[in-house]
Amino acid sequence: MTAPGLFVSFEGIDGSGKSTQARLLAETLRARDRDVVLTREPGGSPGAEEIRALVLQGDPDRWSAQTELLLFTAARRDHLERTIRPALAAGRIVICDRFADSTRMYQGLSRGDLRPAVDQLHDLMIGTEPDLTFLIDMDPGQGLARAKSRATAEERFEDFGLDLQTRMRAGFLALAREFPDRIRVIDGNRAKAAVAADVLAVLEAELS
Repeated sequence: MTAPGLFVSFEGIDGSGKSTQARLLAETLRARDRDVVLTREPGGSPGAEEIRALVLQGDPDRWSAQTELLLFTAARRDHLERTIRPALAAGRIVICDRFADSTRMYQGLSRGDLRPAVDQLHDLMIGTEPDLTFLIDMDPGQGLARAKSRATAEERFEDFGLDLQTRMRAGFLALAREFPDRIRVIDGNRAKAAVAADVLAVLEAELS
């Protein structure tokens, strides 16, 4: 575990409910007087939020996968320096909506065979993994419909369509098998309260 704080991430395809579950976990822990930082990627620091607008808005073909990888890595480095590491050093619980696993999937798997480059950049510039990752597993069609119903400006990846979401889900599940000690798969095809209960139970078991 990252001492003295705890670093928890949430992953999943678009519309899986991971953002909701990250927020619910943060609210539950705060109600128990735990010191929690709820953050997100891309974003989580002023510089990273500026990069977020670049990568999540606009035409699907606005950036190549290689350019995206560099932008996401730059955002993550700023986020790590300015938000995550200081919070962990202060003994806080950091809950992050997406982290490096999303880059391993979106740029490393789904938009070209860039996984080796993703891992090399991660080792060189980030060098940090969450202590615990919740993968909220969701049917791709249902997740995409939910994501598109939000009708926000940040729909660039959703606009790649169902094929991307299907490949992403398979990739995330493969990633869970690759990192079984860190990633816990939670069935997201249920009421959010049931999902939240499972998330909390897993975290409590990890902390015990």
